Amino acid sequence: MGLSDEPQFSKYHQVFNRAKWSPWVLSKLLLALLIKSCMPPGVALVLLIDDTLERRRGPKIKYKGWFRDPIRSTLKRVSTSLGLRWLCVALAVRVPWSRPTWALPFILVPTLTPQVSQSLGKPHRSLVAWVQYLVVKIRRWQPDRSLILVGDGAFAAMPLLQRCQRKHIGVTLVTRLRFDAVLHRPPGPQAKGKRGPKPKKGARLPKPQAYLDDPTTVWTEQEVNWYAVSASGSKSLPDSVCGTAGA
Repeated sequence: MGLSDEPQFSKYHQVFNRAKWSPWVLSKLLLALLIKSCMPPGVALVLLIDDTLERRRGPKIKYKGWFRDPIRSTLKRVSTSLGLRWLCVALAVRVPWSRPTWALPFILVPTLTPQVSQSLGKPHRSLVAWVQYLVVKIRRWQPDRSLILVGDGAFAAMPLLQRCQRKHIGVTLVTRLRFDAVLHRPPGPQAKGKRGPKPKKGARLPKPQAYLDDPTTVWTEQEVNWYAVSASGSKSLPDSVCGTAGA
């Protein structure tokens, strides 16, 4: 802003807590600026999504709650910490001065526990429900771009996958699937004259662990470009499983 030598420069930071501004509008403008500056026309937008825990205490922090702490937790013991859990969406871009891909965040949303939502009188949204909300909003901001959403195993949920597969959304979801995940085929056409709601899932498929344990499973070798380093010999599940699970 050209005010580095201003003695009262710290007062300009008060615009964030006193002025009326919309974080959604700023996120939309920031995403458009990142696309214009870093993304060639017609290239799909790779969106990285993850949640992070900010350990905070204090009587004036209304959104704080007890969340699972991934740093302190182990496979046998779950540790919780008091703080704010943020859901972040970043745009993956390549910059000319660095080999790895950069993640440039443009949306940051606080997610609450059910107890905090009830005490504040707010409708509660789970982590997956917030992702569904953000996917719809980003699709409205960028209706002509192909979107690829990448997240960890916390976002391997059927409601999110079904939302991404809707025709007016059309988002490709890439996530890590558990070996004990329950998978189903897509629902078939409903019989004529049959009453009741349309089925949301078809016949059940074997779990991914069953394909690993089955010696007759046919594997396909693929070459994956991982951080600009090719790694060959990786295995992939059959197309019927990958397509159903959205992997």
